Amino acid sequence: MANSSVKILLIEDDKILNDDITAMLSEIAEVKQVFNGADGEYEAVEAPYDLIVSDLMLPEMNGLDIIKEMRDAHIETPVLILTAKDSVDDKVKGFEVGADDYLTKPFHREELLARVEALLRRAGIDTEEKEINIGNLKIHLSNRTVTVGNQNVQLVGKEYDILVYLAKNKNIIITKDQIFDRVWGLDSDTTTSVVNIYLNNLRRKLESVGKNDLIKTLRNVGFILESDEQN
Repeated sequence: MANSSVKILLIEDDKILNDDITAMLSEIAEVKQVFNGADGEYEAVEAPYDLIVSDLMLPEMNGLDIIKEMRDAHIETPVLILTAKDSVDDKVKGFEVGADDYLTKPFHREELLARVEALLRRAGIDTEEKEINIGNLKIHLSNRTVTVGNQNVQLVGKEYDILVYLAKNKNIIITKDQIFDRVWGLDSDTTTSVVNIYLNNLRRKLESVGKNDLIKTLRNVGFILESDEQN
């Protein structure tokens, strides 16, 4: 079953191949499709992804330049180059600019998935993760439910998504923009103010089952889910 909390950016200008790869990767993650280098570079730099799969020969901006822009901006998201360019020189150039892996076309579905899952594991992301535990709070990823002890916490879609994102980044400060980009996406028609509304609702529901101050607001900085792994 795909882990909807894992997000992959796919940059491939061939529409049919892009759709085919998306179908493969959708088995383990949520996939954002991009069809040119300029849009790919924007997404890679501005939005949070767990992994990027990119072609090299792209319109508007090539894959090597995308990776270079990312690394220059200190963005360490793992990158898998997926390309027809199979010379040793091309592979060396890819690794030199900061790629993490290199797979040539044509490729086998099983190898692509194996390489993607290996890169995600290396980044500490389990595509088969079933549950997140924070003390006696359990987030059940397989059926999108939350329990505290033996009590169910009834969360609506975006409330649940925010909780998962903060829980996966526990004890790390997350900005409002990061939450908005991850949960609503850059293409959303709404504004970042919606984050506060959903966070307030989420807090009230957690407080109703005794989880007071689990999610803290750092004024003008962001939010943090603090956990010492105790009940």
